[in-house]
Amino acid sequence: MRLFGRKAENTPAGEPDNGIAGFWTWWQEARPRLDSMVAAGDTDGLAEWLAPAVSAVHPDLVWEVAPGRNAAHALVVTAAGDAELRSLAHRWARAAPPADLLWEFHPSRQANARALELTLDVGGHSFGLDGLVLGLRVPRSTPRVDVAAYHPIFGELGADDRMEATLLALDWLLGEDDVARWVGEITPATFEPIDSVAATHLPAVVADLASGYGEEQWALLEGQTAGGAPLIATTRYPLRPVDYPLFDQHIAITLPYSHRDENGLPVGESLTALRDFEERLATRLLKLRDDAVLAAHLSAEGHRIIHVYADPTGDAALHAKELIVSWEEGEPRVDVSADPAWTAVVPFVS
Repeated sequence: MRLFGRKAENTPAGEPDNGIAGFWTWWQEARPRLDSMVAAGDTDGLAEWLAPAVSAVHPDLVWEVAPGRNAAHALVVTAAGDAELRSLAHRWARAAPPADLLWEFHPSRQANARALELTLDVGGHSFGLDGLVLGLRVPRSTPRVDVAAYHPIFGELGADDRMEATLLALDWLLGEDDVARWVGEITPATFEPIDSVAATHLPAVVADLASGYGEEQWALLEGQTAGGAPLIATTRYPLRPVDYPLFDQHIAITLPYSHRDENGLPVGESLTALRDFEERLATRLLKLRDDAVLAAHLSAEGHRIIHVYADPTGDAALHAKELIVSWEEGEPRVDVSADPAWTAVVPFVS
């Protein structure tokens, strides 16, 4: 059985935590009826029951019942690429009951080892991955692979249907999270790309690309502020919010510094003090590695801004506020806000 659910229309969202708890309370009560529907192959009834329950968590979540990896069936509730909802989907899955022989639960679509056997009706046409070919390109010094997808039915489909079919195919081949990590530009094509390969080769290409980024890496960047002042930044590389789905709290630590060059960048004693502060911050974050991550820091116009993302249920913000007490060059500041899409560091996401 494979059953897809789309976003609900015009359904108000409740409080996320209450919605998650309410869903799993409902699940326990409805489980016997849902099991009976699955056994009977009653996809219409299953959709009728699941759709409002998922929508009560958030109307923009997308759900799917698919073959399980270890259980017979998987209930997937996913943000479907909406970065604002990724943490909510993962909190939904974290609150799930233990998997059993019949059901398992995922916050994103999983790779399917039998993907080439799957078919889907798209716009009245049969879409099977065995007919899908891909043009693959890895731009120089970029940790992503660009994909041009072609299927014989694409010439008969509209642009939206071609894209939807392509995205589903990539999710089945790689898993939704690895698509977010490693796939760059996606182009559904109506003509077969030059040097195209069978879709089955995509996981190997991505695995080869990913092997070059197994160790922690950082990139040093130069640029300008909106006002034209010189800026330098150091960022985790690659920087992917999908790697930290529960870290939707943004902690911005602003440190003014006294010793600067003609471009407003730190030098001398200020540079030493900033390095010492970041070492102490890194030590704290190492102890909180399941709750927080240093994403990037930048210096410009006499200020260094350190961007940390954290699980809001942890103590990262408290640690940051404790650390700035010792800063002696000007008035430091810690600003804490919800930022599930990591909008504060969008220029550094790679």
